[in-house]
Amino acid sequence: MIRIAACQYAIELHESWEAYARHLEALCAEAAERGAQLLVLPEYAGLVLSGQLAPALRGDLLASIEGIQPLLQDWRALCIGIAAKLGVYLQPGSLPVRDADGRYRNRAWLFGPGGELGFQDKLMMTRFEREHWHISAGQGLRVFDTSLGRLGILICYDNEFPLLARTLAEGGADLILAPSCTDTEAGYHRVRIGAQARALENQVAVLQSPTVGLAPWSPALDENIGRAGLYVPPDYGMPRDGVIAESAALCPDSSQWLICDLDLDEVRRVRNEGQVFTRRDWPEQFERIRPA
Repeated sequence: MIRIAACQYAIELHESWEAYARHLEALCAEAAERGAQLLVLPEYAGLVLSGQLAPALRGDLLASIEGIQPLLQDWRALCIGIAAKLGVYLQPGSLPVRDADGRYRNRAWLFGPGGELGFQDKLMMTRFEREHWHISAGQGLRVFDTSLGRLGILICYDNEFPLLARTLAEGGADLILAPSCTDTEAGYHRVRIGAQARALENQVAVLQSPTVGLAPWSPALDENIGRAGLYVPPDYGMPRDGVIAESAALCPDSSQWLICDLDLDEVRRVRNEGQVFTRRDWPEQFERIRPA
């Protein structure tokens, strides 16, 4: 049994590094004090760093992305320190990172008690990312080996594409982290439905963490809405609706942790003893659609 925490992360203005660091340290400490071993923050949570820029820069979409780049090294060091101090695995959300080729990619790092484990880039870009931010897609999927189990990360829109989660499942992932950032209730439900469908198809667990709240100072994070949730395949020994837990409020005024206990052995058991074998039977669909 592991205890995991997904944050409904309220976008707040922190105008100094010190204020931001205190905020992130206190937020993570709150979850750790409640026994959480894995902490997940949402897509673009790292863009809160733009609050430290001058108002004219943080109020400009492209300038805010460029402006946070010099802060990334210190941000990664902060996350490494938090994970080590608390003895937890920390996925602190994603943020745009300028690579050596000059392109920006939406990147989510994973940190553990022993340091940085690596990152996963978003693979499928939304219209806003393509047309306004000019953020490029990443390449490839990674499964992270941890003392809690094998984890994968699908960032927001990626959860709406079945073959991505299937690739992680075939790579041995038992739990998929789904950091998300949506500005409408419909957008939230698209990701949520995708996350639950991926849990059903692959007989894995999926943990969603969303941004919430209003941030008029940021053109990137101005409106946010969504619930945190933990989803599993509905089957023997699992909740009938496949929902282990969801946040009570759709858009709380402050950051809230959804903390859940998850037995990955039970999730694995469903693959061998369940009412259905969706994971095993996946390849058969391709045989059935071939012309006779």
